[in-house]
Amino acid sequence: MTEATPTALSLDAIRARLDVLDAELLDLLDQRAGIAREVAAAKAAAGDADKFALRPGRETQLIRRLLDRPHDHATASLIVRVWREVISDSLWRQGPFHLSVFGGRNDARVTEAARMRFGTAPPLSLVSKAEEALAAARTVGGVAILSLSSDTPWWGRLLAEPQLKVFCALPCLAGWGPMNALAVANVEIEPSGDDRTFWVTDAVGREAIEDALSKDGVAAELVTEAGGLKLFALAGYYQADDERLARAPGRLSGVIGAAPAPFDV
Repeated sequence: MTEATPTALSLDAIRARLDVLDAELLDLLDQRAGIAREVAAAKAAAGDADKFALRPGRETQLIRRLLDRPHDHATASLIVRVWREVISDSLWRQGPFHLSVFGGRNDARVTEAARMRFGTAPPLSLVSKAEEALAAARTVGGVAILSLSSDTPWWGRLLAEPQLKVFCALPCLAGWGPMNALAVANVEIEPSGDDRTFWVTDAVGREAIEDALSKDGVAAELVTEAGGLKLFALAGYYQADDERLARAPGRLSGVIGAAPAPFDV
């Protein structure tokens, strides 16, 4: 009878340990999913079953706390992907939650970024017009994910619809590529501690706008422009009535939301 080599025995021991960890992970996931059902039941008892449970600021703070915990081997990408999936599944169990994606000239990348951010639990629909995505965001539990590679300044329309707000920039890790889409919903925006505010203006001249804002202590970066409007990302969290923005150039301007900075910046 051939004796097993030390290497083989070591590998068997490693695989056995993985089996134990997998079982423990499943038990914890099952417990968490059960708690999500309890939350849904409590909401129904309180008459809130039809309210959207999305809390982007709270989700961001949770993931940041996890990333700040000691971990030697799990990458930021792994941690974010796993917990985004877990959080989105929990959100989906608590009430209405659905995605509508307008990919513009980049359907595949925007759809992938949407799934990376919101997981596989909520149903996802692809639409051919930004107006269709925004219409879906007006419904309970609706989230619109809209491409920034569009000739239509859909983001400018949010100036006339203050109930709809940008709350997320995709992808949520810089390591996954440059910003290519924004997520919009009828949700309350809460500062997360490290945010980018999205601000629209019809002023002419990128450098003149950035200089004027910078003199007021506001760091701004042009994201995109179309149809005579410009979309800027401002470093930090700004309220819509901030006096510094009121003094900025432009006759038609305003804040359309804010999003947490990428986790790996």
